[in-house]
Amino acid sequence: MGHSGTAEARAYAIPMRTRFRGLDVREGLLVRGPAGWGEFSPFPEYGPPECARWWAACREAADLGWPAPVRDRVPVNATVPAVGPEQAARIVAEGGCSTAKVKVAEAGQGPADDIVRVEAVRDAIGPGGRVRIDVNGGWDVDTAVRMLAELARFDLEYVEQPCASLEELAQVRRRSRVPVAADESIRRAEDPVRVRAAGAADIVVLKVQPLGGVRSALEVAAACGLPVVVSSAVETSVGLAAGVALAAALPELPYACGLATMRLLEADVTADPLLPEDDGCIPVRRPAVDEHRLAAVEAGTEPWLRRARAAEHAGRR
Repeated sequence: MGHSGTAEARAYAIPMRTRFRGLDVREGLLVRGPAGWGEFSPFPEYGPPECARWWAACREAADLGWPAPVRDRVPVNATVPAVGPEQAARIVAEGGCSTAKVKVAEAGQGPADDIVRVEAVRDAIGPGGRVRIDVNGGWDVDTAVRMLAELARFDLEYVEQPCASLEELAQVRRRSRVPVAADESIRRAEDPVRVRAAGAADIVVLKVQPLGGVRSALEVAAACGLPVVVSSAVETSVGLAAGVALAAALPELPYACGLATMRLLEADVTADPLLPEDDGCIPVRRPAVDEHRLAAVEAGTEPWLRRARAAEHAGRR
């Protein structure tokens, strides 16, 4: 498949521990090339033009490998889903990280749920830890300003995607003292530059697959000139290794990254998953795929090969 006559392509389907983006199972394709394994795992709703970038990231990993790192460890945050306060505190305690990202504005929950969750996380992580919240675009501007004023007593590091649009993010940024990070606003390489031009964010959250690979993401980071948080698209350790490679290659890395997502999956394709160590960092490395573990989660490749071919074709247009 593709220009390098890929030796091997294997699909996986791994159950999620916590429902994510409406998914209970994370699926994707692993491709082996001369440089190692790459991952192609666009979400089900993405069509070929959007998938083309995810495919480019997979080919980069398999065919070229990644730029040299400037650091050997990447600090990461614990991720706290929209759970009750006791479970939130437990996740932080078990996560071993000094930064926690807390999901808020979950459908079917109210402001009181968010407040007790953030309070529990702040208590669990201690005064020296960092707490950031992720809204996934769930608030309007007035709600965002009101909630940020309410949550400010927990000393928030930043708020990720408080509202859906760039215009709304810019308004929140003008009306609140809490720094704003843009995530959902960034799906294409030109987006972070637009985010900065709109005065919509203090920080950008970049993911390797949607941006077309580590080199492409480094170019985007340089072009937008804002501090970067590297985040995962909830991949296996094969895909996570690309995120770690991006975080390792950035000239500056002032914030912990959202790469400690392996715990969201029930299984992995390596015997040595990319998990944070006791210091809350993931070492910069590329774990080997384990044949037995891959076989245990293997799925039918044909639909994935069709998606990859369509993505490759769209990428050439």
